[in-house]
Amino acid sequence: MLPPELPPLPALTRAECQVVDTYLEVLDVLGRINPARGEHTYGGLRAAQALVVKATALRDALTLMHERGESELHGPTLATALRVLDGERRASRVTLPPDGSRAG
Repeated sequence: MLPPELPPLPALTRAECQVVDTYLEVLDVLGRINPARGEHTYGGLRAAQALVVKATALRDALTLMHERGESELHGPTLATALRVLDGERRASRVTLPPDGSRAG
């Protein structure tokens, strides 16, 4: 049996794609830093160091959008893109795990 087909990714500008991609990378790194989900300080340290690079890339992507005159973020469209790219699961790693569990 084949897995369900993902909905199509909405049409985005190149700068919007970069914002979505780098935002998801920031979420991934923040999830690795989350002390409620981590196991070792070294992994959190490495992730914190990587966060600087990822946050800078996100800032640069937003700067590019602004410089190109893309002054608005189209929330519903970008939310669809984030969902298609597994953003809900990736964002859940930033939150606290359910009480009594130690989800990784």
